[in-house]
Amino acid sequence: MPMAQAEATAPRTSGGDARHPVVVELFQSQGCSSCPPANANVNAIVDRDDILALSFAVTYWDKLGWKDTFAKPEYTQRQRDYAKRASNFDVATPQVVINGRSGLIGHKKDELERAIVAGGALVAGPSIERMGDTLVVGTGRRDQAARVLLVSYDPRAVEVPISAGENNGRTLPHRDVVHSLIDLGEWKGSELMLKIPPLADPNYKIAVLLQQGPGGPIVSARKF
Repeated sequence: MPMAQAEATAPRTSGGDARHPVVVELFQSQGCSSCPPANANVNAIVDRDDILALSFAVTYWDKLGWKDTFAKPEYTQRQRDYAKRASNFDVATPQVVINGRSGLIGHKKDELERAIVAGGALVAGPSIERMGDTLVVGTGRRDQAARVLLVSYDPRAVEVPISAGENNGRTLPHRDVVHSLIDLGEWKGSELMLKIPPLADPNYKIAVLLQQGPGGPIVSARKF
């Protein structure tokens, strides 16, 4: 599904809740001087029940003299996959993607909020539940078949001092930094039970995305 810019005006309610959050993905780099405002805007909403905010650090600004401490090539590829599926979406930082469907820069709070409202809660997708180390994806429409992606992220505030590159001398705060993104398998409309692998750090949290292929729309999400 092509990405589109969010509507300019919208009622200021996302319609989301803890079981049906709006997915807000930030693609940023510690080596990008334009990223801190968008990073701050996303940091400010991470604790909202109606939002699943995830910060993906990309690698392509590492060449400017500072290697991002959280960046991984697969996060760069994730952003490029979005660009491949969209007709008006270029790879850049900072960049925010809402529900895998619409994109914006994210440096203005009002624009970000309008995009979240326009994206809306993912209420039409299947339920996602957790029972211990087992993930249960409920029944749903077969035309929503999707990959089940397990995200582990750090909900804590992490301050990173930068000693080179465009942000040299600054200390940048990070929240909800993604540390792994694992494809657990495919959901095809029937109930699906999957094992959750152990976390690399007990302080991390997990979230689940049901996404229709690389760069495709997200049909359901849940954070635990």
